Amino acid sequence: MRFKGAVLVLLALVTSSILAACGGGAAKPTTAPAPTAASTAPTTAAAPTAASTAPTAAPTNAAASALAVGIVLPTKDEPRWIQDETRFKDALTAAGYQVEILFSQGDSSKEKANVEALLTKGIKVLIICPQDGTAAAAAADEARKAGVKVISYDRLIRETDAVDYYVTFDSLAVGGNQAQYLVDNAKGTGNPLYLYAGAASDNNAFIFFQGAWKVLQPKIADGTFVIKNSSEAVGLQAKAELTRDEEAKIIAQVTTNWDPATAKTLAEANLTKATAADKGNVFILAPNDGTARAIADTFATDKDVKSYLVTGQDAEKASVQYIIDGKQSMTVFKDVRTLVKDAISAAVALLEGKTPTSSGAYNNGKVDVPAVQSAVVTVDKAKVKSDLIDSGYYQASDFTGL
Repeated sequence: MRFKGAVLVLLALVTSSILAACGGGAAKPTTAPAPTAASTAPTTAAAPTAASTAPTAAPTNAAASALAVGIVLPTKDEPRWIQDETRFKDALTAAGYQVEILFSQGDSSKEKANVEALLTKGIKVLIICPQDGTAAAAAADEARKAGVKVISYDRLIRETDAVDYYVTFDSLAVGGNQAQYLVDNAKGTGNPLYLYAGAASDNNAFIFFQGAWKVLQPKIADGTFVIKNSSEAVGLQAKAELTRDEEAKIIAQVTTNWDPATAKTLAEANLTKATAADKGNVFILAPNDGTARAIADTFATDKDVKSYLVTGQDAEKASVQYIIDGKQSMTVFKDVRTLVKDAISAAVALLEGKTPTSSGAYNNGKVDVPAVQSAVVTVDKAKVKSDLIDSGYYQASDFTGL
């Protein structure tokens, strides 16, 4: 096969590069609550192995010069996706393998145009992180018609059978870890709880919220926390498991749309409406680092807020510095190196006509999509050095006050 030499060596080169960056190992995940058995939850399967993709030869000149893999990411405006772009480029350049990475800038129409542009260039595998999981189904369908394999990356493409594989972090654990941090640091009863979520167009926002609700709901029911900014959540607080429609009603009230400016405006509105008694020592479920910083800055300026704990995810550099400085409480570290490696491993298998090894499956509303899930890690100030610096993900010189 045309790409055989290149694809076989790719996994080994990427893996060796990542192991070198990690110093030979990765940070160990903290304990997270088990996923629920909802339709979005992963099924259990054997752990993946790398045996089927062991290298045998260097890439040929023809394979190295061919554009076999196209990647479409949501936006250049969030540090998280710039990290992913860098990791993909570093890994694929090291392998001598050509790839084109395009950004959709939060526009599903541009995302579809990006996919079409890559299809005209003859890609064999499309790796796409959808801006809107449902809207991206049309692009996946076009790729399928063109005979191109589709890997849904980090976010699940919904309502289509044209998705061959899903590479993701354990999204239930992300929300679960965030919520568990709040629970572990709460004392007494009546603690004010402010809920925030990602974009309603992003399937991950629902899964994150599902994981968080499973941990928080018992502590809401027993009075440890009192929800202060969502009437829908208050109305459903007695339910241990929510339907997707019920989650959607809550998310509609607390969505940040993954946008710091939107998060700031929403937090300001919440605090303006809240009484002094609704503030004090508050607990904040923020969905990711960008929104966490915006929400934290807003709560920090309110004279009636005595203290706050706020969650995040993605271990963005700015938020790691916030954690060191005591302005953000924690982040959920999702090692992009692992996710990139898993995506490339899947692409290698698909280019070789093989089936990537899966460790579960996610239902996208149409089919169960085979998936591999990477572990996530809770990082607070005490763990910045061990989990982010010693693992080689960041350099100590990137930060002050360590």
